[in-house]
Amino acid sequence: MSTFQNKTFFITGASRGIGKAIALKLAASGANIIIASKSTEENPKLGGTIYTAAEEIEKAGGKALAVPCDIRDEELIINAVRQGVEKFGGIDGVVNNASAISLTNTLLTETKRFDLMYDINVRGTFLVTKHCIPHLLKSSNPHILTLSPPLNMNPKWFGPHVAYSISKYNMSMLTMGWAAEFKNEGIAANTLWPLTTIATSAVNNLLGGDYLMKRSRNATILADAAFYILAQNAHNYTGQHLLDEHVLTEAGITDFTKYAITPGGTLQKDLFID
Repeated sequence: MSTFQNKTFFITGASRGIGKAIALKLAASGANIIIASKSTEENPKLGGTIYTAAEEIEKAGGKALAVPCDIRDEELIINAVRQGVEKFGGIDGVVNNASAISLTNTLLTETKRFDLMYDINVRGTFLVTKHCIPHLLKSSNPHILTLSPPLNMNPKWFGPHVAYSISKYNMSMLTMGWAAEFKNEGIAANTLWPLTTIATSAVNNLLGGDYLMKRSRNATILADAAFYILAQNAHNYTGQHLLDEHVLTEAGITDFTKYAITPGGTLQKDLFID
């Protein structure tokens, strides 16, 4: 039996990028994926919808449920969880991947962008996890995995884009709170963050274009790290801020060249990594 055969994962933002990479990795091991994303029509700059992601997941060997879900809307979250449980019988893990970004200073951060980051990154992460927890409590090895950075109080990570930084750190603090709150119930809660930038549409369109893409790794490194984390015993493997390369080193991987967009090239450290 595959590691995740008949296990069900609720993944936000799984229609593209890192979320889809994690979904495909789990699907190849027999997992069921609830694709909770709002991408029902393709954006030419971003690519992918919940429906195209579902096709890829099923081709990879898993089962998929594509549910239109803007995690700013609690009723849509409740509906996505309900549909997922009805189809697959439960939820074994939640991956909080959906996130909004605006690398702007205080004066340049529009109120609507501030609200968007907090509605998705903080409130959305909280509500998704809250509504999945009753089902996680019934799982034999339940995990909460949040794509957010290790807490780093170095002022250089606050000054240039304080609104975004605090929203991402809020995701990490929520996750550490759940690790403590549900330790006795056996729900693991960890964060995962890349050591280097990852070649996604966000990097290409918002951060550094082709120059930064060439200095990045592909999303497979995070998918491989997430796979390892979610396979661990939830009772012992919890309350950690994890970095992709460190996780894979723990898993016995020593050669990371296959993850580089430019093999042998210089890699760019990600935000929040000193």
